[in-house]
Amino acid sequence: MQQQPGRLVMDRPAQLPPGAQWRETLSGMQRLGYTLMRSRRRTIGFLISDDGLRVTAPAWASQAQIDDAVRQKTRWIVTKLEAWQNRRTQLSMAHTRWQHGGEFPFLGVGIRLALGAAPSVGAQGQQSYQGDPCCPEAGDILHLSLPMDAESSRIREITEAWLQRQAALQFQQRLQHMATQHGLTVRSLRLSAARTRWGSCTSDGRIMLNWRLIHFSPAIIDYVIAHELAHLREMNHGPDFWNEVGRIIPDYEQARAALRSHHPGDIPVL
Repeated sequence: MQQQPGRLVMDRPAQLPPGAQWRETLSGMQRLGYTLMRSRRRTIGFLISDDGLRVTAPAWASQAQIDDAVRQKTRWIVTKLEAWQNRRTQLSMAHTRWQHGGEFPFLGVGIRLALGAAPSVGAQGQQSYQGDPCCPEAGDILHLSLPMDAESSRIREITEAWLQRQAALQFQQRLQHMATQHGLTVRSLRLSAARTRWGSCTSDGRIMLNWRLIHFSPAIIDYVIAHELAHLREMNHGPDFWNEVGRIIPDYEQARAALRSHHPGDIPVL
């Protein structure tokens, strides 16, 4: 999840096929990550799947030749990955009903939507949360000052605006707490809407976190924050890096495994 030297298109999948290798190559300002498979085929082939880009190459092809072929296909790869992610996002929205009585995940808990006049309108104007947004419970309600027949796109827009404000507030608090606790300095925090990654960190302390993490439990959010903070000391994914993650959050493995089953552009099913 580090940002060095360019943005990584697709992170390494949770598990590689037998005999496969994970490779990364730089194309312009983008680092393209892909799963490399060797076969008896005569040419280099490309496939986009749920695990990202898979490249199948003949045994005689050198790594330099394969990387060059990937770079030449950069535009096609990025276009196909974006189309694939858009389809995934549309499917993930199918289980979220953007209507009165619908439910969406917030900090790992299912929150109900209520349209119409809210019991009390808070500072946000169009939204009023019934419960404690810092410690939500099942059955909490987000009231939206919208008519009952409001378009689902409008309901989603206002709900996501509220979620993004919560993400900005709560991520900043968690990030600052963990950084101070472990003697780390963060220069800035920004939210992203990336569809292929959960976070990134530059060597000078600029951290980006995907706002959609607000759908997940605090333990998963803390894991991603710890992951990015660890990059302030180790700008790689070697053994020393994972030791640093473990120093910040000793029991990170469970959260890491849980997050690997989700894609950054999706809304998780609770």
